[in-house]
Amino acid sequence: MENDNQNMNNKFKQTLNSLDVNRNLDTNRNYKDTQGNNKQKNSSEPINPFLFNGNEDNINDENSDQAIENVKQVGSVTDINPVKDICFISIIGEIEGHTSLPPQSKTTKYEHIIPMIIGAEMDPEVKGVLLLINTVGGDVEAGLAISELIASISKPTVSIVLGGGHSIGTALAVSARYSFIAPTGTMTIHPIRTNGFVIGVPQTFRYFQKMQERITNFIVSNSRVDREALLKYMYDTDEIANDVGTVLNAEEVVEIGLIDEIGGFSSAMSRLRKLISEMQSSSN
Repeated sequence: MENDNQNMNNKFKQTLNSLDVNRNLDTNRNYKDTQGNNKQKNSSEPINPFLFNGNEDNINDENSDQAIENVKQVGSVTDINPVKDICFISIIGEIEGHTSLPPQSKTTKYEHIIPMIIGAEMDPEVKGVLLLINTVGGDVEAGLAISELIASISKPTVSIVLGGGHSIGTALAVSARYSFIAPTGTMTIHPIRTNGFVIGVPQTFRYFQKMQERITNFIVSNSRVDREALLKYMYDTDEIANDVGTVLNAEEVVEIGLIDEIGGFSSAMSRLRKLISEMQSSSN
């Protein structure tokens, strides 16, 4: 029995020694760095076969964790490098204003979007802004603040409605200099409403009237839609069950002049490039 145990211990030690030799041989082999120079690995650093840094031989560099970060964030190891002269801003889900929405809601926080717009305006490398919209609406004043800011920047802006641009999303869609809507996109136009406690006095009604007037004036001044036609769609009672307003498809919103054109991402990018070229030509 003792001989058997001794033999097993010897085999186990031989196996460990073999692993150590292989590891040392592997860690000391030559490799080429990103500049093509021959280098030798540091034998003091063991190789972890489960560590994926996104480069050959698990060589550590300043971007070594980028691929892992891509996996965690977007489920892909592909390194996406968008163009640097276009600022892409997404308005997705529900627009969150002064009150935080439930954590299970997909939201766009206006305190995140406003600095992005200001940064795009101030950054000399950014030549234009592309606004991607797929929203159910949300906080009216927050959405109107974003819309006013987009409409007031000097650089070319293009918006595209993907999926839906409902409620205050209408103002966001028309805030750009040129607007697109996907062929399957829809937009819901309705008067403003509120949830929760409301003081039932005439002053409350006048407040809603003034807020609605602000939104209507903005949409009319930033699009080709007729004011009377917009109000007709807004207060229609036959289109939406248990609600007031109208759901318009892509062809209808273009026909009434609310959106400029039906098109996808490539069309929006082409238009934005054209606006950038026109601005550069006029400044020269």
